[in-house]
Amino acid sequence: MASEETRTLKSPTVRTSAAHDAREPGGPPTRAWTTRLLVLAIVLSALNLRPAITSLGALLEEVRDGLGMSGSVAGLLTSVPPLCFAVFGVTAPRLARRFGPGAVVCAGMAAIAVGLLIRPYTGGTAGFLAASALALMGIAVSNVLMPVIVKRWFPDRVGSMTGLYSMALALGTSAAAAVTVPVTEALGGDWRSGLAVWAALAATAVLPWLPFVRERGAASTEQSHATPAREDAPAREDAPALRITRSRTAWALAAFFGLQATAAYITMGWMAQIFRDAGVPAGTAGLLLAVTMVMGVPLAFVIPRLATRLPTQGPIVLALGICGLAGYAGLYFAPAGGAWAWALLLGVSNCAFPLALTMVGMRARTGAGVSQLSAFAQSTGYLISIPGPLLVGVLYQHSGGWGLPIALMVALMIPQMLVGVLAGRDRTVEDEAAR
Repeated sequence: MASEETRTLKSPTVRTSAAHDAREPGGPPTRAWTTRLLVLAIVLSALNLRPAITSLGALLEEVRDGLGMSGSVAGLLTSVPPLCFAVFGVTAPRLARRFGPGAVVCAGMAAIAVGLLIRPYTGGTAGFLAASALALMGIAVSNVLMPVIVKRWFPDRVGSMTGLYSMALALGTSAAAAVTVPVTEALGGDWRSGLAVWAALAATAVLPWLPFVRERGAASTEQSHATPAREDAPAREDAPALRITRSRTAWALAAFFGLQATAAYITMGWMAQIFRDAGVPAGTAGLLLAVTMVMGVPLAFVIPRLATRLPTQGPIVLALGICGLAGYAGLYFAPAGGAWAWALLLGVSNCAFPLALTMVGMRARTGAGVSQLSAFAQSTGYLISIPGPLLVGVLYQHSGGWGLPIALMVALMIPQMLVGVLAGRDRTVEDEAAR
């Protein structure tokens, strides 16, 4: 199959937007300026899609003590992100059709900022969960719409742009894991301040989206200024004609997304605690988690570009899965002795996430197909991932060790590899749904 970048090279969307920029009265921004601003908006948004989770993972023990949580409740806390992503992510395509994807992502960044600012100061577990849900709601809609925005505005650069925002996402993830503990110590050791500081980054991400909010977002602007020959293209993208549940590839991609998310949230929520229980100091455990996350910075840029150049993505899926199995084995047999090696291997394995996002763009031909597939795969996938982190907390509390939780992680990696190979086959959901 030709890569998505080749297939969509002649998409009219960017040219229409450029024409609008050229015609806008009163000193319009150039096409290059608009493109740079949109790239900045995407990068800043991606930086904010995981600090709400990994900053909490770095301070989970302090939060548990401060709020009086048991191990099971802490496991529930680590399951809240995928629950919110599943519940709120499915609404993203409808919101984008009504308000425009730029406006929805802008509102999502604002929700993240508010949620992160108030959640440490709510005074109890229930309030902490509610404020976390507000932030995660913003993350959920942005998660779903990032592939849609890339497909719509950068149809000839799906691989490179997916790699760019995946790299920024990994950078934000790792930075939150690495610096949350030192920042907390610099602020007097108060875990509340250490968590709330990340609201500033989210507030910054609101600003570059503001020009794309007007006139129901850039999508509607493009439609209203399109030439007659192109007027029906956005309408066709918005038509919900695709019956996504008829596609086996969509189901395989949803399962792959869910299982890789399970592994990722177990890692983000519990890996630092595994190292701390093995005798690793808290600051070093945070750095180890950061190493795991920072592996995604270079690989999240390389893997999507490689994936778009291969007819099938199964070999990449298998290579990442083998790294995950090796990392889990290391955590079981020598968690402290080989800690840095296990952190590196699990970091490579976690790059199944940018691969899954890339396959979302490759397994559909149209913007509407990408939107539906992204919402279906992510919402269904995050539903699948909900029990994993919670079950790890329960097993940890009742077994008194990490043997059973790590065995669970190994058991989940096998089907992840199988469904990933199926999702990586050379086909599109439009063809499967039409049969």
